[in-house]
Amino acid sequence: MNKRVRLSGTILILMSVLLSGCLYPQDRLQQNQAPYRDQIAAVQEAVNAFREDSGGLLPIQTRDMETPIYQKYPVNFKQIAPRYIADPPGTAFESGGIYLYVLTDVEENPTVKLIDLRVAEKIQELKIRIEAYRQSKGYPPLKDVLGKNVLSLDYQKLGYKEPPQVKSPFTGQHLPFVMDRTGEIYVDYRLDLFQALQREEESFSEGDDIRDILVKNSPFVPAFSLPYTINEKNEPIFMAE
Repeated sequence: MNKRVRLSGTILILMSVLLSGCLYPQDRLQQNQAPYRDQIAAVQEAVNAFREDSGGLLPIQTRDMETPIYQKYPVNFKQIAPRYIADPPGTAFESGGIYLYVLTDVEENPTVKLIDLRVAEKIQELKIRIEAYRQSKGYPPLKDVLGKNVLSLDYQKLGYKEPPQVKSPFTGQHLPFVMDRTGEIYVDYRLDLFQALQREEESFSEGDDIRDILVKNSPFVPAFSLPYTINEKNEPIFMAE
């Protein structure tokens, strides 16, 4: 199974998850805007208890081994509710929320984090426009080469007045999208990574994947992202494959 099929499948799964929230009553959906740090802590406690009682197993949904790392380990609430937690929190997609609860650092220190499913919605909207253009012209509306196998798009040709962006869960600034040569769409986190590299006292070498610098002090993960490393100026660049 190639990377394009795998990532497209991941987005379709998350989109179906997001749309399933429409089936919940409005009062239930309002919970997805509630403060979520306490809810993350409750899920973390439930995961820890399950892991201890199961001899080290984790309550996660099965995903293909090639699934991108930050989308690879979704929490399986069916395994922890109601024994370890009464219900999935209101912010979780299982309760009509907008977040997918996932685990990071599963080998050493399994930690509960979030994916904002609205990002998947924006990516899918963009992919639909690209596919319509491709069907009409025979090729996607490419603009510039940003890195090895990384490209920007001509959004005017796709009918956008302004380039589409997504709000960063890490900094609140608006981030652009990029495309690889297989046609897969990603969020470009270079702005966030640049700020984190200036702020954090961490040492990286060229070739290291630096995305975890965003995860360390945030409840979110940089979902739908390419790997990044640093150049000789300690600036974030796309990691060459």
